[in-house]
Amino acid sequence: MSDRPINTKVLITVMTYPHPSRGYQELVCTAGITENDEWVRLYPIDYRYRPRSQQFRKYQWVEIDLLPRGDKNDRRKESRKPFLDSLQVLGEPLSTKKGWQERREIIDRMPTYTVKQLRELHETERISLGIVRPTRVLDLKIEPAESEWKPEWQNLFDQLTLFGPVQKPLRKIPYKFSYVFECEDSHRPHNAMIEDWELGVLWLNEVARLGDEEQAALSVKRKFFDEICSDKKDTLFFMGTVFPYNTWVVLGIFWPPKQSKPDFIQGSLF
Repeated sequence: MSDRPINTKVLITVMTYPHPSRGYQELVCTAGITENDEWVRLYPIDYRYRPRSQQFRKYQWVEIDLLPRGDKNDRRKESRKPFLDSLQVLGEPLSTKKGWQERREIIDRMPTYTVKQLRELHETERISLGIVRPTRVLDLKIEPAESEWKPEWQNLFDQLTLFGPVQKPLRKIPYKFSYVFECEDSHRPHNAMIEDWELGVLWLNEVARLGDEEQAALSVKRKFFDEICSDKKDTLFFMGTVFPYNTWVVLGIFWPPKQSKPDFIQGSLF
């Protein structure tokens, strides 16, 4: 595979909650769909430390030079190394008007899978990103997690605060949120952790509004389960693997309103 960067247009569809990084302060797992309807993972991206002109949003097209391989240890098919100085944000995010028509035109062209199928593709073709259409979403589990970053990361934050560039606060979310769902070929329900940036931001905003972490977690469930996975939504999961393991997690959710079927109009013979 060539080591020359390729200028690529990507529709950003996935952004995960930031996590600490020794080399980049923090990183956001970012992925999207190219003009050729191919998944790519852009890694590493220190999103919050990018200039404002480079801070793209979901469903926004960007243009960027990508090395057609990821880290030397990352052999996943979709992984690309971005040249961040080349990043340009193109226009406004695609609209949600008319039943998310602009977004659906892109997403509906992409194949959907079951979790079992994605796992098999990972083993045979190193596929590590894909869309899952759940047949039933049974629950959104909320489980307690560590309330502070592990000492390794906390020490890094302290060092950066003293000696490095300006360190932006990064709060550890003290819960793990997971979807429990079935696919058409499920023998038992799947459990997949949710890593979506928007979930983390919602929890932080609800803590600020309510002043209570548990109530904020319940607000997240009302949004991400009761609303996003309701019968009125055509819910899809953007799923990907956690490197270096074959652990599939929900990186983002696509939840347009279900399209109404046209009424049959009885014609007249006369």
